[in-house]
Amino acid sequence: MSHLLVWIVLLPLAGFLFNGLAGDRLGARAVSLVGCGLPIGSFTLTVAGAIALAAAGGEPRVETAFTWATVGDHSFEVAFYLDRLSVVMALVVTGVGSLIHVYSTGYMRDDPGYARYFAYLNLFLFFMLVLVLGRSLLVLFVGWEGVGLASYLLIGFWFQDPEKARAGKKAFITNRVGDAGFLLGMFVLFQAAGTLEMDRVNAVFSTGAPAGFSASLIGVLLFVGATGKSAQIPLHVWLPDAMAGPTPVSALIHAATMVTAGVYMVARLSGIYGQAPEASAVIAAVGVLTALFAATVALTQNDIKKVLAYSTISQLGLMFLALGVGAYGVAVFHLYTHAFFKACLFLGAGSVIHALGGEQDIRRMGGLARRVPTTFATFAVAAAAIAGIPPLAGFFSKDEILWFALASRSGGALWLWALAALTAFLTAFYMARLLWLTFLAPSRVDAETARHVHESPRSMTGVLIALAALSAVGGFVGVPHLLEPLLPLPEVRPGLDALETPLVLLSVLLAVGGVGAAAYVLAAGEDPAEVFRRRFPGLHRLVAGKYFVDEAYERWVTRPLYWVSDRVFLRFSDRRVLDGSLHALAALAERSAARLSRAQTGNLQLYAFLVLAGIAAGLLWSLRHV
Repeated sequence: MSHLLVWIVLLPLAGFLFNGLAGDRLGARAVSLVGCGLPIGSFTLTVAGAIALAAAGGEPRVETAFTWATVGDHSFEVAFYLDRLSVVMALVVTGVGSLIHVYSTGYMRDDPGYARYFAYLNLFLFFMLVLVLGRSLLVLFVGWEGVGLASYLLIGFWFQDPEKARAGKKAFITNRVGDAGFLLGMFVLFQAAGTLEMDRVNAVFSTGAPAGFSASLIGVLLFVGATGKSAQIPLHVWLPDAMAGPTPVSALIHAATMVTAGVYMVARLSGIYGQAPEASAVIAAVGVLTALFAATVALTQNDIKKVLAYSTISQLGLMFLALGVGAYGVAVFHLYTHAFFKACLFLGAGSVIHALGGEQDIRRMGGLARRVPTTFATFAVAAAAIAGIPPLAGFFSKDEILWFALASRSGGALWLWALAALTAFLTAFYMARLLWLTFLAPSRVDAETARHVHESPRSMTGVLIALAALSAVGGFVGVPHLLEPLLPLPEVRPGLDALETPLVLLSVLLAVGGVGAAAYVLAAGEDPAEVFRRRFPGLHRLVAGKYFVDEAYERWVTRPLYWVSDRVFLRFSDRRVLDGSLHALAALAERSAARLSRAQTGNLQLYAFLVLAGIAAGLLWSLRHV
């Protein structure tokens, strides 16, 4: 137990090395055993760590692996830190991650890159554990960049397809933009606090920002990194395209783990953000606007994975809204419940795609409830959970966010609540549409595909059942109260206590109303997105076009950068200045050599004449000067 945290982190790394170096030679069974067994072992050790933490009364556990570097008086250590917050994150990462590994044995069993897939998946889990267990912001950043690398490898797993390869590059480059802000924030923070160990940073900021430094500046710079990793506007554009990877990757990276890293980082550094009201206001505003923006786009999407991708962006926005109003424990609570129901939804989508031979367009589905009953039942539970139907998990965490968006003394406001409530309504609406068109509507599956529709193997359906069960009961675990000694809930604005119960009822009405509104349109045999397109063609084009953010980046960022790169750096600087100067020197040397080479004719008579001429010239010079 003395190196418990180190082993939690290293077991997935061992899986990566084994499958990466020897998996192809040892066969699929060995790959599955190691690829799934070591993450499960990591989860088991995490449970042991949670039990030990509870027995110690929540006293944090610190393990130093080694000293990374010593610079002057500062020593940078690779140390791991287990407290109430990191244990929740580690349980989610290893628990849901292990289930997704098991699911992958069925989903990816016929893929020729089976060993490589599990190697990448284990590598991702290793870096994610470094991120959530690292004591120092520097160690966290290693995991932060590592999950970026692993996500690039997994999103572009089928790199033979240029579109999938481009999606991986897009994710990688977009995240690097955010990470530039993150690095600047780290530099300023180190200057202010003299340390990057996050528990000590929080202690330094507990009484206010150090003299000469702005907590809000540090908070905003770090949040820039979070907007990339957690897909908030304006750096959200990579996540929908990241659906190009295998569906279990979408569940692991884009539902349960990597995209929540920004939420975890802000919650972990709550000491800074508690002293940074301006940065917190920015986080709340970006969060709620992202939530509403992505929910509207999800209404019009027809790719089953794209609907869930924009839903993920929207739910992450709600988490940042909670962070922005000081409800850090509530944000982690929604992160925790979201991991269950969104992973279940993504894996359920994978089961549908598997049953339909790769089809992802919900307009070509329908009638699947009886053909794949386990997938349908689990998908329905998870859809109801994200819609906020009580007593499922999503109801509890989303209700807490709505309450503090209005009532928190640390930035709560009516407009934040109104936009979040509208987002909740739209979430219920588009999830009801997705469930109906996929499973309950009359079948639109072509005859050839319909003959081969079948339920997924037990390795996949068993995981779906487990995640659906967690989506149903996970909300009864009071995560905000478990975290309250570390992340206190914000105070409620005076005079609003009496509104808590009515707002709970209103939250239920929003969920039921969203489902009911979708059912009303669907009962007429029409797709709500098609009705929207017919009645409001211009607005539909804007929303279905994802507000043309990608096109704006292409026009105002990518093309100007390409022009500068091509015209200034390539054609002028590289070809004319660098290559031109080198070519000019080469030409000068060539011409000089050509002229000097005339003296080397190979004619002995000329050489003798030149020798005599030289002697004569020397004698004449001597007669004149000696």
